[in-house]
Amino acid sequence: MRVPRLVGLMAVDARETARARGLFLNAPDRPEFHLTVVDYVVRQFPQPGAEVPRDSMVYVWFDFGDGEGGGGVREPRIPRPPKGGLQRELDRPGDAFEVSSL
Repeated sequence: MRVPRLVGLMAVDARETARARGLFLNAPDRPEFHLTVVDYVVRQFPQPGAEVPRDSMVYVWFDFGDGEGGGGVREPRIPRPPKGGLQRELDRPGDAFEVSSL
């Protein structure tokens, strides 16, 4: 049997999908998983499409781990910012507040 894709599903839907396929679901980051309803699955193991025997355990997570981000998809900004970064403005000759380097 193939593991269904659970990422992106709400907890209640993930449980029903797994149960319908004869799989057990476990959420290591949620001790009260049986009460979790509207949180979304962000990760699963084994991966979707993996072959497993019936009654296998599928692990799901609802929060990203340390260093995994979770900031979402980063799309390129259009128009792109100018290249070169910040530039220092030069003092005008005879400026009363001229900055001098020591």
